[in-house]
Amino acid sequence: MANKLPKTVEEQINLLLERGMLFKNIDNAPHFLKNISYYRLKGYWWEMQSDKVNHKFKEDSFFEDVLDLYNFDRHLRLLMFDAIERIEVALRTKLIYHLSLSNGSLFYLNYDIFTNKFKQQATIEHLSIEIERSKEQFIVEHRLHHKGEPFESWKALEVTSLGTLSKLYKNLNHQLPEKSKIALEFGFNSHKDFSSFLEAITVIRNVIAHHSRLWNNNITTKYLWPKNLKNQPITYVPNENQRAKLFPLLSLTLYTIDFVSPGNAIKEKFFSLINEYPIVSVHKMGFPANWKTQPIWIKE
Repeated sequence: MANKLPKTVEEQINLLLERGMLFKNIDNAPHFLKNISYYRLKGYWWEMQSDKVNHKFKEDSFFEDVLDLYNFDRHLRLLMFDAIERIEVALRTKLIYHLSLSNGSLFYLNYDIFTNKFKQQATIEHLSIEIERSKEQFIVEHRLHHKGEPFESWKALEVTSLGTLSKLYKNLNHQLPEKSKIALEFGFNSHKDFSSFLEAITVIRNVIAHHSRLWNNNITTKYLWPKNLKNQPITYVPNENQRAKLFPLLSLTLYTIDFVSPGNAIKEKFFSLINEYPIVSVHKMGFPANWKTQPIWIKE
């Protein structure tokens, strides 16, 4: 029923009790519900329900286990953000370096090196908005000393988002050697596969930015599974249903950051995270039973 009446924290707790939720220490529950909304936590107790229509909980469903799932997911988002940030910074650096050397410092304004001029115009307009919003000192200095002059790529692209960088890369002419060179430096033999990967991690990046759930969530964009990688991260090609879960994309992310950030500890931190929260079912994130024997996940 729409337009339900709001409930106090005490009423929320009573509702959970009526539906079969257990509490190890019910006195602590108000604190958490005053700082993490009932509806946000609902995504973590959804799988605990035996009756999802009447919202009845299975036996031994504890509120504290919901909090553990929530905290696991919060740390997972931070870990995934760390990995994606490394890829984003490397992508920005490589785009600026390779394309400015071959096509000048204002290459992003050169429509001739892009496949779709209308899409690039939209990208430029979005870049202009991001530059206008920026308070970075080098942007302020440029406005002061080079009023009316366009921003060099190393200034303009430094303040833009992963989504914009991804669109700019995808729209580069396929014949440009720099496009393939950048993909290769991330471990991809195909710029098409690399572009698809960038679009997928942009979706994950946006999920993280909005503090949404990664655990037991679906990836809302379809992406290509790359062929002929230097070292396949997993031994099978995941189907569309498998790709809707986090495991394949997380594995591919680990593969990618090894090229731009060798010696990183992302994988080790993930192992520590699942050890800290044994209640978490990695199966819900698409992890297969033999996931620890997959190439990218084998401990060295």
